[in-house]
Amino acid sequence: MTELNLTLAAARALHLAAQGLLQPRRRKAQKADVLDTIRNMGVLQIDTIHVVARSPYLVLWSRLGDYPQPWLEEHLAEGALFEYWAHEACFVPIEDYRLLRHRMLDPASMGWKYSVNWMRERRADVERVLQHIRSNGPARSADFERTDGKGGGWWEWKPEKRSLEVLFTAGELMIARRHNFQRVYDLAERVLPGWHDSQMPDMDEARRQLALKTVKALGLARGAWVADYYRTKPPRPDLEALAGEGLLLRARVEGWKDTVYIHPDLAELAQAAADGALSPTLTTILSPFDPVVWDRRRAVDLFGFDYRLECYTPADKRRYGYFTLPILRRGALVGRIDAKAHRRGGIFELKNLALEPGVRVTDRFVRDVAGAVQRLATWHGCPHVQVQASEPPGFAATLQAELDGQGVGQ
Repeated sequence: MTELNLTLAAARALHLAAQGLLQPRRRKAQKADVLDTIRNMGVLQIDTIHVVARSPYLVLWSRLGDYPQPWLEEHLAEGALFEYWAHEACFVPIEDYRLLRHRMLDPASMGWKYSVNWMRERRADVERVLQHIRSNGPARSADFERTDGKGGGWWEWKPEKRSLEVLFTAGELMIARRHNFQRVYDLAERVLPGWHDSQMPDMDEARRQLALKTVKALGLARGAWVADYYRTKPPRPDLEALAGEGLLLRARVEGWKDTVYIHPDLAELAQAAADGALSPTLTTILSPFDPVVWDRRRAVDLFGFDYRLECYTPADKRRYGYFTLPILRRGALVGRIDAKAHRRGGIFELKNLALEPGVRVTDRFVRDVAGAVQRLATWHGCPHVQVQASEPPGFAATLQAELDGQGVGQ
């Protein structure tokens, strides 16, 4: 295959096709599609904020449309997925356990995710937690009664929770399943009984495979994008060397000086993108933890979209809102919504909807955005959409009128 030259629009289309976000699905999702989608992405990031749906469910919905949310936990309980620190805390296909096992064997390198001091100073407490699970079976943090009167973040977790988490990071415990989205911990040898560390590739090979998986998941990749996907640390694989071995293909994107890389499995898809044969038609709403937007630099490079999650920013310093969801429309990131699902009242509130500068608002644009918002609201069981404000200001009334005209707004 000769070196491809891609326009920026073609690069975006290739990226979205690899991520399963190019066009609407033509058939109803099946349970196997959940696992296939995670395999295509490589990882599914976990976050517990749920002013709208919890992030992993929303990432899947953006690609699959309506689907039964329990399918995700069923795949975990059945052993097709495991949880570990990949990009951050993620669901990962079980076949990739071998690629992340090195991290478990060197947990001190995981930073705040593992407390060396806790393991040293409270080793007896940690051993009691481990023995409890060994003797009594899987356990949640909630199964251990809090006695110190505290609560909050990592440093105020009850001791048993901290012990569970360091044991998880060290690979001694795994997540057997989730109950009401709470982790259920069990011994690793019971969750993954056939594992032996002889199945683990050496560190360099694991890094190579993670780099290749990243390039495939992204559709195409600049060198600077690759390490973030699995948060790999130096020394990192030389992508040019991998291309020299035929494990990656080289390409160029109009306006970029550096080489981009494409996985050989996507050669035909990349050629279609270069030929202008990939047409992005999907309009949907993305999670803040969607792979398309979790790397701020990559979102700027590909989409000219400067995105930052502001829930950790003080309220008076927020620009767009607490938990803004990017709007993907026909291959472009065109805006973001600050949404809240009021499940008891069946209302899906758009506190604010901010369009990107220069977005051309046509009748079709309004229909596309209204349709995506309504599908998301209905999936939440909150079919009545209320648009409170927008940037530009007049768009709120326009969008509300379209929703009302379809008989779905309020």
